[in-house]
Amino acid sequence: MIGVKAIGRYVAPEQVSNLERAQRAGKDQSFIRDKIGFQSLARLPAGIETSDMCVSAFADLKRISKIREEDVDCLIVCTQNPDAAGLPHTSAIVHRKLGLKHDVACFDISLGCSGYVYGLSIIYSFMRTNGMRCGLLFTADPYSRIIDPEDWDTELLFGDAATVTWMGESPIYRCRPAMFATDGSLGHSISVSQRGEKLSMLGSNVFKFSMTVVPDQVDRYLQRESLSHDDIDVFLFHQGSRFIVENLVKKMGLPPAKAPFEAADVGNTVSSSLPLMLQSRLQSRPARVLISGFGVGLSWATMILDARLPEKK
Repeated sequence: MIGVKAIGRYVAPEQVSNLERAQRAGKDQSFIRDKIGFQSLARLPAGIETSDMCVSAFADLKRISKIREEDVDCLIVCTQNPDAAGLPHTSAIVHRKLGLKHDVACFDISLGCSGYVYGLSIIYSFMRTNGMRCGLLFTADPYSRIIDPEDWDTELLFGDAATVTWMGESPIYRCRPAMFATDGSLGHSISVSQRGEKLSMLGSNVFKFSMTVVPDQVDRYLQRESLSHDDIDVFLFHQGSRFIVENLVKKMGLPPAKAPFEAADVGNTVSSSLPLMLQSRLQSRPARVLISGFGVGLSWATMILDARLPEKK
């Protein structure tokens, strides 16, 4: 049985206070705390590459688990901000920096806020198809590289972090088949229009999108899996902002304690937001965890991680 065994993390060590910058951004502190929700942001120091973030996340994984480099046979990096110009692929650079054996499949996937759900499905399927037993799924997207520091619509939102999920046998959680969707006609809502330019975002589009497609997909997914809201112990939604998470909770009629906002001191870390939250649940081990990622693309995806689901032959 292949599934989630452990998660390592790296959160950029420098902190930028949004509360201290509120007046300069034309906001009051209550707006920062209650709407955006990100009171401070984790920011990457100069000279640190995406691959370095992945290596630091792996060091954390080694600290908390019994992962061995010589056992790794699959390595995937989910990022939209690769090392240099993206050539060679960042996963190959991580492979070199970790000193792994040659018999390792390495490739990148370019996805944003839905990337962790996509990534789990990809690595699970890839490993099962090819008879692999030990895989690493990295998420690392240092958006600070592509943000205009004078654009407060983005400057107040994004933090830098990376995670690595160890996929292998005897897991804590097994991945149920996910549900995916895309609306490319709204892709301009979160985009970099040309190489070398900065990120632009139409916040109203993103909010309306989140409030409509996410609850609908979650409900259809639960219906497909013959489950209800009450059958889920924890709902982990992408941490786009406190306002988005709390309004999803209201719209879906969920108890707030079952769908937390936990990114106040790190920011929106794109594909890393879900695994950062999931890491702490590997200790308490709720029986069913629903994860939902949504954003860049526009793309959205939902999956249940189940501690009780038997392996299908």
